[in-house]
Amino acid sequence: QVQLVESGGGLVQAGDSLRLSCAASGRTNTMAWFRQAPGKEREFVATISWSGAITRYQDSVKGRFTISRDNAKNTVYLQMISLKPEDTAVYYCAGDRTNVAATESRSYTYWGQGTQVTVSS
Repeated sequence: QVQLVESGGGLVQAGDSLRLSCAASGRTNTMAWFRQAPGKEREFVATISWSGAITRYQDSVKGRFTISRDNAKNTVYLQMISLKPEDTAVYYCAGDRTNVAATESRSYTYWGQGTQVTVSS
């Protein structure tokens, strides 16, 4: 069983930047970020394959968010710039031992507890 621990969330103003980190206790191939805003369903944000050659993003974050990973540290990052109030959500890290860089939450076996990101206007 792989454990995932997110960090880096916080309260920022619109236009600010944040970097989220997710440390895994073991190897996972595909890693991803999802988010869930109050009253809404969990949604896909970004995913990355083991080599980093494949990345996918939700349309609303393209150009503002960048997913990356450091396999030596079993850590995935989400760099977020130009944050908007609509980015406010709990952000979850997810991982799986398949390497398909899927965008559906059902494709991921391992999940973190989440980290809150709040963007004020």
